[in-house]
Amino acid sequence: MFFLYYLVLKPISLLPWPLAYGVSDFLYLLLYKVFRYRVAVVDQNIRNSFPDYTDKQVKELRRKALKNFFDVMIEGFKLFSMSNEELHRRMVATNPEIVDKYLEENRSVIITGGHYNNWEFIANGINPWMKHQTCGIYHQFKNKFVERKMLQKRGRTGMLLISRKQVKEGFFDTYDKPLATFFATDQSPTIAKKVYWTTFLNQETAVAFGAEKFARSQNAAVFYAYNDRVKKGHYQMTFKLLCDNPNDMPMGAITEAHVRTLEEVIIDKPEFWLWTHKRWKRKRKPGE
Repeated sequence: MFFLYYLVLKPISLLPWPLAYGVSDFLYLLLYKVFRYRVAVVDQNIRNSFPDYTDKQVKELRRKALKNFFDVMIEGFKLFSMSNEELHRRMVATNPEIVDKYLEENRSVIITGGHYNNWEFIANGINPWMKHQTCGIYHQFKNKFVERKMLQKRGRTGMLLISRKQVKEGFFDTYDKPLATFFATDQSPTIAKKVYWTTFLNQETAVAFGAEKFARSQNAAVFYAYNDRVKKGHYQMTFKLLCDNPNDMPMGAITEAHVRTLEEVIIDKPEFWLWTHKRWKRKRKPGE
């Protein structure tokens, strides 16, 4: 990975934007058109999610989704060399003031969202837009070089990055300042023992209970972060309040709220979601 980074990823990150998107077009043609990268996974996900789609509609959504996938990948590579000033122009928060008011009340917030549009721009660039200290929880990597580069990239503008090990060791029990903790709620919870089962995109789906659990334990307001593409390489985040007083909500209601919101977003513009992801790996076992 050391050589891949310095011989491929870093040089691509230094390319002017038109040339970088040219690399995206090349990867799209090579990996999708020639090697049929993830076509079976994408098609199965689309057909299960939109059972009324014709073969033509499935093919068209697959084409758009994979083109977007390679664009987002290249945009992620660009982050290795992009200045914080340029990132600030390319990733804008439209209404952070509705989140800021909770800091004045000395309250933490939970920000939910999914792998929609360019989530890496959010992870890298959201902290300067918010008054809360932003926080992300990550899985530790076996490859420490990869982990170090990921932490450098995502922590570049000040996001606090906490490993799952630190969470288990009680980090959130001892940290005494309000946080804005981000949760990507569309990940497949293959490790978590306790999950919430619901229907998502016409399929029985396991959802990690972490966002709701954290909200209840911290009495944190819960937001959904809409991640809209303004134009190629430019995104904006808009916050929507889902829950003000989490412990007044029935168990599962907070999870349902962020799942339903993400589902609405995907149905509206499905080409911007990460269809290559094996979202439905976990199947429900008896008693769950």
